[in-house]
Amino acid sequence: MEKIQELLRTLRNVISIITVWDILDMAIVAFLVYKLITFFSKTNSMNVVKGIALLLVVMGINAWLDLPVVSYLLGGAFEMGVIVIIVLFQPEIRRILEQVGGSLKDIFGHPVKTQTLENAIDQTVLAFADMSKTRTGALLVFERSTNLESYIKTGTIVDASPAAELLKNLFFDKAPLHDGAVIIRNGRIAGAACMLPLSGNSNISRDLGMRHRAGIGMSERSDAVVAIVSEETGDISVAIEGILKRGLSTDTFERILRMELIPQEQEKENIFKRLKARFKGKKSESEKGE
Repeated sequence: MEKIQELLRTLRNVISIITVWDILDMAIVAFLVYKLITFFSKTNSMNVVKGIALLLVVMGINAWLDLPVVSYLLGGAFEMGVIVIIVLFQPEIRRILEQVGGSLKDIFGHPVKTQTLENAIDQTVLAFADMSKTRTGALLVFERSTNLESYIKTGTIVDASPAAELLKNLFFDKAPLHDGAVIIRNGRIAGAACMLPLSGNSNISRDLGMRHRAGIGMSERSDAVVAIVSEETGDISVAIEGILKRGLSTDTFERILRMELIPQEQEKENIFKRLKARFKGKKSESEKGE
């Protein structure tokens, strides 16, 4: 009983000296740890993170038991730990830095006109609906904050407005640029026949081909939105942050693109404008009937 009372007094003393800044400090650290765990859980690096955590536990036990040989081995292993971590997590570190840079670009850069993005989405949906019916394979990437210049350079520079007929011609199986991905930047086609990295995720379904693996790989290495049409089934899929959504209807496909690419506030305003225009159209038709 005395030990419990002593523990309660200790807790009361600790709580009494905690300030608002201490709570904020702990909240920031907890948030960063949560984001890191969430980020690595979506990649193949989670097993490496678990291995590092296990080594830290062993170090804690060793510090308690004071084992000289184990201390010597662990000390030598962790002397090069920083370099090893940088080598192992090079793609993840690069992605994090690119996303931070992309966030700064969104804050200080010039925003893309919503009308341009809407046109790109509308034309993409029209093209994908037709290619789904004809089972024409397609792989299209919408660039967001992560810069995809290195991937654009692997293909042919296009710089054109994404008309539905143009997209269908680019992915036509006898066209010279059909093999590869089309990358859309700022609402315009930046490149075609671009080579994308394949996903290394071993849990991907075996019935998915190279096109889907490339789409998932691109979404793992960037924050891009990747749209895919299966050549075998004609199914429309979307890959975002390493997650593939398959068998989408045209309406669902369009809704996902709008939700991911257009700011929510602007999208609500656009929906209101479309409903208002539709209401006016119906009203004018009823007046003509009278």
